[in-house]
Amino acid sequence: MLRLALASVVFLLPLTARAGEVTVLAAASLKTALDEIALSFQAATGHDVVASYAGSSALARQIEQAIPGDVFISASLEWMNTLADQTLIDPDSRTDLLENEIVLVAHEALDPVTIDGNLDLAGMLGNGFLAMALVDAVPAGQYGKAALETLGLWSSLEDRVAQADNVRAALALVATGEAPFGIVYRTDASAEPAVTVVGTFPTDSHPRIVYPAAALASSDNPVTEEFLDFLEGPEARQVFEAQGFKVIAGE
Repeated sequence: MLRLALASVVFLLPLTARAGEVTVLAAASLKTALDEIALSFQAATGHDVVASYAGSSALARQIEQAIPGDVFISASLEWMNTLADQTLIDPDSRTDLLENEIVLVAHEALDPVTIDGNLDLAGMLGNGFLAMALVDAVPAGQYGKAALETLGLWSSLEDRVAQADNVRAALALVATGEAPFGIVYRTDASAEPAVTVVGTFPTDSHPRIVYPAAALASSDNPVTEEFLDFLEGPEARQVFEAQGFKVIAGE
């Protein structure tokens, strides 16, 4: 059971409308963008969207347990590959949709810092902890740990990490002041006015952050393909880019 209550969004149509429904299982970092895209999709097609958000690892494990759903959008290639290896996704529907960055955020407004091997992040924490998503399971935590290891900072920080079930939970720890600093996606930081971005991790310090999307192999829902196409269209692109994502589908 996740410690963070997962958000679900259901958009209802007028009773006179005849529509389908698509169930989307998506990485927690997509919530702000996908909530808005779901509204646009409903307005354009008349179809309902039910969206459930959690860490990609938790969603992948639920898919392995045959949770009902139509679309999976992961925050890492690894978890999508895991499902592909088990033939749990439709390979013909799979696309690499988005890119993201990881950043260091602070609860207080601070001057920017250069994130490299000379950064005394342990000293910056004082008596506090560094908020991160689960470092061995959730993509945001895995990317953050990889970056800290590459920069030679992990050994001084591994006992100072407050791990959360997903990246939005880690963000909340910083936003509420429970942790002075955290590592989250740039898009999460953009969605939370109570944190300040103080630095961006070098792209060569961690694996490329790619969000793949695919239909679940168990889905025979005719709305699924329509929704996946919409994610690559101009309306969704505008929303994703406004939230700080780089749209790579079609490149």
